[in-house]
Amino acid sequence: MKIFSTEKDALETNLARKQSETEDVSIVVSKIIDRVQQQGDHALFQLIEEIDHVRLDSLTVTRSEIEAAVQTVSPELLKVMKQAKENILAFHQKQVQQGFVLTKENGVVMGQRVLPLAKVGVYVPGGTAAYPSTVLMDVLPAKIVGVKKIVMITPTDRQGKVPAAILAAASVAGVDEIYKVGGAHGVAALAYGTETIPKVDKIVGPGNIYVATAKKMVYGDVDIDMIAGPSDVLIIADASANPRWLAADLLAQAEHDTLAQAILVTTEAALIEQVQTEIDLQLKELPRKDIAAAALETSGKLILVKELEEAIAIANQIAPEHLELAVAEPFALLGKVENAGSVFLGHYTPEVLGDYFAGPNHTLPTEGTARFYSPLSADDFIKKSSYLYYPETAMKAAAPAVELFAETEGLIGHARSIKVRGEEEK
Repeated sequence: MKIFSTEKDALETNLARKQSETEDVSIVVSKIIDRVQQQGDHALFQLIEEIDHVRLDSLTVTRSEIEAAVQTVSPELLKVMKQAKENILAFHQKQVQQGFVLTKENGVVMGQRVLPLAKVGVYVPGGTAAYPSTVLMDVLPAKIVGVKKIVMITPTDRQGKVPAAILAAASVAGVDEIYKVGGAHGVAALAYGTETIPKVDKIVGPGNIYVATAKKMVYGDVDIDMIAGPSDVLIIADASANPRWLAADLLAQAEHDTLAQAILVTTEAALIEQVQTEIDLQLKELPRKDIAAAALETSGKLILVKELEEAIAIANQIAPEHLELAVAEPFALLGKVENAGSVFLGHYTPEVLGDYFAGPNHTLPTEGTARFYSPLSADDFIKKSSYLYYPETAMKAAAPAVELFAETEGLIGHARSIKVRGEEEK
């Protein structure tokens, strides 16, 4: 891991991490989307064989496959999934918005309705790892607000099977339909529909650069949650932090992906040396050590600062997906955090608690987008519609003001629309 001693040097090198959408990726994804739009299921079967090297007889995950998966996973894992479900529901229930109505003395009524989306597509990654936790995090907020149909897509293994833990999580979460497809072709199927897969109103869930590029390309035809890139964590630590725990937290992030980013910012020079030693020791025991080592070598950073205020300033500029405050008084720093997807307070709140179990959503803005994006929430699965009622007297009272606005903008038809309502019938 690279060591930096000034805020300026750290920031100049850090933000080059953003995974760019290359021209080649865009061309490939555009062609895939076109094929799916034109050929539907036929294109999906071909692309699954070409890209994933799997030959499928059907895209649909059957009820019997789901039931078999539930029987396959351990009772302990099912119990944990159900506990996590309750925690996630409890947290996201607090986010549910209500409509409102405003009535004025002159009889004017206006308000806002909060309505669930009709159909949502949930993308669950496969490939180097399968994430049943993503199923719970992305499906349950949609269930809370009353989305009518939740469609999940996920790639299979080389035998054409979806991992049992993924299907069990889908059963626990209450997914309505599941299909065996991933990648850009899966995103295109959700966006435009095929003979088998229904067109949805919104697509949520993380994926690789092809998935992210496809989501960007179909946005506007459907809504999306965000453009997710490689995962990242930034840890702010003081003298009270345990170097063994810090090393474990950095490695937990690094094992995600060779492009993942793990950063430690601390006021203690000795802590940096201790963490380096611990990383070397713990890395040897990690099954995904090659991935973690590559991530740390490419994007890992150890930053020494003079005071915690400087550490917070760095965090606010980097805008990490996950921010751990491994300090003696974490709540004293929380109010100073401006840009972070999710904040983990104190020595006993590692980021992995949020990944799986605690309740706040783990689908978070990456690559510095916490400056303007928010975590996935119940808000992502609703739309709002306003309404307005004017009685005759109130309309006539407002007419001169409306006419003046319309005439100022040169829209005489607009002015006429309200003026005719004030004229006496002939």
